[in-house]
Amino acid sequence: MRKEEKQEIVQALAEQIKSYGNFYITDTADLTVEKVNNIRRKCFEQGIAIQVAKNTLIEKALIEAGIDSEELRGVLKGASTLMFSETGNAPAKLIKQLRKEGDKPILKAAYIQETAFVGDNQLNALITLKSKEELIADVIAALQSPAKNVISALQSGGNTISGLVKALEERG
Repeated sequence: MRKEEKQEIVQALAEQIKSYGNFYITDTADLTVEKVNNIRRKCFEQGIAIQVAKNTLIEKALIEAGIDSEELRGVLKGASTLMFSETGNAPAKLIKQLRKEGDKPILKAAYIQETAFVGDNQLNALITLKSKEELIADVIAALQSPAKNVISALQSGGNTISGLVKALEERG
């Protein structure tokens, strides 16, 4: 591979790292072509981009993307496959699903919202991470709850201040 081709790959990987913000480094070595194609198909169905690259090119792409993580560079040994997703926990859920069929892919590391998670033992923690959209929905639900209580209390209390106070006291 020529130097120019390597630089193009590094640039493309760095752009994916920047645009997605979340990526996983996995080990898919020794899988059959059929199994790798199955993984690619499932990634496509779930909106996860997948890219196999040499570790040296991944390391250069991390630097190019402004990610200076010794932890991530430390896992770049053997075969590495990158999974990119806009939803931080989507690849973890897919990996867990795929592991029901076999022992790979193995999670080497993940980079979610500027935080590195290293090791396959982090998989369950990554699955439980909430996406940005889920967190916003939780905040909105929490903000709506007191307003719903006031409206409900007004409706059940006969729309008077004393009725409101009494209904709120009954609810605790």
